[in-house]
Amino acid sequence: MNGESGQQISAAAASGVPTERGVRRTWAIVRSTFHWLLCAAYFFPVCAFLVLLGIFIDPRGNDGAQRMLCRATMKLAGAKIVVRRAPGFDPARTCFFLVNHVNLFDPFVLYATIPQFLRGLEFESHFRIPVYGWMMKRFGNVPVPDNNRPSDLKRMWRLTRAALDSGVSLAVFPEGQRTVNGRLGPFKDGVFRMALQFGTPIVPVSMVGAFEFHKKTSWLLKPGRITVYLHDNIETKDLRKEDFSALRDRVHAIMSRPIDDAINDSQNH
Repeated sequence: MNGESGQQISAAAASGVPTERGVRRTWAIVRSTFHWLLCAAYFFPVCAFLVLLGIFIDPRGNDGAQRMLCRATMKLAGAKIVVRRAPGFDPARTCFFLVNHVNLFDPFVLYATIPQFLRGLEFESHFRIPVYGWMMKRFGNVPVPDNNRPSDLKRMWRLTRAALDSGVSLAVFPEGQRTVNGRLGPFKDGVFRMALQFGTPIVPVSMVGAFEFHKKTSWLLKPGRITVYLHDNIETKDLRKEDFSALRDRVHAIMSRPIDDAINDSQNH
């Protein structure tokens, strides 16, 4: 920027004339507020109705309505969801779905795109939230203990095995926290140990565009496309304990590839 341009911008700011950056910021705030209000106006009444249904009907009975809720919520938030299924993805298998954790819309995106009957592993502290916690328990989510006491871990393993044995696939965020830069962080070990012991297939899932849509560090929404990559099933039943690290690293590499490619492509343009 030359001195003349800088003086012009400074003069515009001093005179109260909106700069291009200020206009974009104002538009982003207005647009985001509009989409949040749309989501709230739809989500809360419909969700309350589904919670009431959940008192009398097994959650499997209104699975279609729950998926409709998630798809409509994402559409009202301004997200266009595209699904890419790998040739080796089996939509009929009960699996662990390992997903990059981006924002609070992640469960909506997953439930709108994964065809299996799906629930998730969720921190036990969330189950103590009024109403929400009851809903998570009723809908069959598995609590992850807030501490590592052996008794609590055994209970989590028992509940996880029971869910898988009943045909419930489980979504897991192996990073354990949301990304702050869009890239995939290091994985925790627990889900890989369970997959090896139970012999349950793993499906790596990459959500691309979710970070640009909504970042952890901001309330603003940027409407756009979110592409969900459902990668090939990875079998674990013939793997040994010694294969643990290799399995974890393999899944991390598969999930990272489309995420890193999209970020690098964006930076090069």
